[in-house]
Amino acid sequence: MQPNFYVGVDGGGTECRVRLIDSRGRLLAECRGGAANIFSDTADALATALALVAQAFRLAGLPSSEQAGARAGFGFAGANVRHVRELAESWPMPFAARHIASDVEIACLGAHQGRPGAVLITGTGSQATAFDGGRFHSIGGWGFSLGDQGSGAILGRHALRRALQAHEGILPASALTQALMADFDHSPEAMLHWAQSAGPRDWGAFAPRIFDFARRDDPNGVHLVRQLAQEIDLMLACLVNAGSPQVALMGGISQPVLPWLNPRWRKHIVAPCADALDGALRLAGGAGPYVQAPPAHPLSSSQG
Repeated sequence: MQPNFYVGVDGGGTECRVRLIDSRGRLLAECRGGAANIFSDTADALATALALVAQAFRLAGLPSSEQAGARAGFGFAGANVRHVRELAESWPMPFAARHIASDVEIACLGAHQGRPGAVLITGTGSQATAFDGGRFHSIGGWGFSLGDQGSGAILGRHALRRALQAHEGILPASALTQALMADFDHSPEAMLHWAQSAGPRDWGAFAPRIFDFARRDDPNGVHLVRQLAQEIDLMLACLVNAGSPQVALMGGISQPVLPWLNPRWRKHIVAPCADALDGALRLAGGAGPYVQAPPAHPLSSSQG
């Protein structure tokens, strides 16, 4: 039976977005709300997503009962963790059918319009996945404490550490390190108190300023951005050497870091064809059968 509607959900760590289309592909409604990371808080993330879906139906002038005739595709931050994804898959939902994937997987489906390819998302955090036409093979996505290499949050943390070292005379100071210390009244204790409660978004907020100083040839800014680029180069190399010659680079760090990447890997970067919500709709429209659980072991990180 042909479904009446398709729902795409992109549940990220910063915000959740929903797009509703009819069976002819016509856009009916879009809306957005708060974060929806199912690893951080499964129940809250699913409640946020389902409330936004209900809102989209209302915006389209449709009664809530029409959700029963819809197919839904969800891409959640945190769904790369197997038991969390399985919990979401068992969650009661009103749809005729639903499929659960990670946010990076739906980004990949959208970026390459369902065809094989890879995507590397580098914003506050980072994660990558490659789709071979039958399976996703993901790297990263393990959070600020264990991963997020090549991300804005890690860049911010490296920068404050470097500023503190320059303040203590371990490393040469520069305009960047002085500006960062000025945020804390040049007090290491004030920086320490701030760091105790800072989250990834707080650390990532320093990224634009670091890029600005690097573009002005500040030696510490240049060092930090080159270090960031090298981390991204490693992930690009992993994807390319594993058989994905086209990589869509996405996220808030993707554009400012582009000139700093190694040309050997930069040449493999392509523009995404569409966004993650397009990928979620592809998932809802029958892509689900080929979305399988991630492999037990990550791809080789050899640069070859």
